[in-house]
Amino acid sequence: MPVSYASALRLLRRVPVPEVRVPRVIGVADFALRRRHSYATIIINAETVSESRYCPAAKPPLWKPGCADIRASRPCAGTDRPPTPRRSDEPCPTRSRSATAGTCGTTSPRPSSKKSPRTAPAGRKRARPRPRGRQAASTRERWQQVHALRERGVGLLECACRLNLALDTVKRYDRVAEPERLIRAPKYRPTLVDPYRDHLRRRRLENPAVPVTHLLQEIRELGYTGSSNLLVRYINQGRVEADRPALSPRRLARYLLTRPDRLKGHQRERVEAARTACHEMTALADLIHHFAVLLDPADGNAVLLSTWITSAQAEDLPHLHAFTRGLEKDRAAVDAALTLPYHNGGTEGVNNKTKLIKRQMYGRASFPLLRHRDPPGLTTPSVTTDYGTDPLD
Repeated sequence: MPVSYASALRLLRRVPVPEVRVPRVIGVADFALRRRHSYATIIINAETVSESRYCPAAKPPLWKPGCADIRASRPCAGTDRPPTPRRSDEPCPTRSRSATAGTCGTTSPRPSSKKSPRTAPAGRKRARPRPRGRQAASTRERWQQVHALRERGVGLLECACRLNLALDTVKRYDRVAEPERLIRAPKYRPTLVDPYRDHLRRRRLENPAVPVTHLLQEIRELGYTGSSNLLVRYINQGRVEADRPALSPRRLARYLLTRPDRLKGHQRERVEAARTACHEMTALADLIHHFAVLLDPADGNAVLLSTWITSAQAEDLPHLHAFTRGLEKDRAAVDAALTLPYHNGGTEGVNNKTKLIKRQMYGRASFPLLRHRDPPGLTTPSVTTDYGTDPLD
């Protein structure tokens, strides 16, 4: 017989929710019921990833009385909601964190106020290559002008007025210790001359004064279909004598963060060439490799992380110093993530499923209704998709 939605909800709420045993390890995640207004906290059994409970984010977790301690494995600074008042013994609510039972009273150490050293390390093995060109020369000239004024005690705003530069530009020139840090590698698109680059290099090595018209005639006999202006611009840009095309910072970062056994031959060669270009690149590649080893959870990773942070702060890598300060700020969370075998993958899966249920109910999913829609012990079946076949074939 047809019933109203209120009667259906009333009948649904009469069904008792199964009791949940107190877990040893829990995973906690927050999500927004209404962004910037109301938030909810999901608590799951991190060992089985099959039992979940929901509670308002401002209230203490339902399972907290049975746990000796909660240690977050994700930083508390990652939350996207305003802070809520909580008791001193209540764990810090975060967007995504895992927790485990341990010794009571574990807290995160305060970040050190001591700034990382920015002086260049002594005993560099090789000098930094000096890019050439009009833009590089202009950048060096501006850097020298800014630093000359700063050494005489001129302020940043006065430097900007004297040099007719923007204040942010003067700040950027003042921050760096070498002008080469401000020079960006040129980005070139593939051209029709690229297939004949080896021939042009060989001919210019044999006779540096060979006319461009002779080179154009030779490569046209080899199949070149472009114009003479394209060839002249290609030679004037220095792309014939260049050892390799410029590698963008984004692609180089992707190569450095990829497992070495997954890189192709030419990618491995370019990484090795960039690694040996200067002392900073060698140190950066070594630090990335040593930090990647710590991503496999082990008991001694906390001590190794302290050694890694000390090594990173000793190098002249300002962006890496900011990363180390973030690690020190949430050191307890980082140590838990690097030493414990648990992660927040299952918590995020339950979080996504909860958001789906909330949207299915048009955003009117209250906490009692969520507990009935996703009772403890309910396991979501996994779905495997084969992307190698086309379902329309």
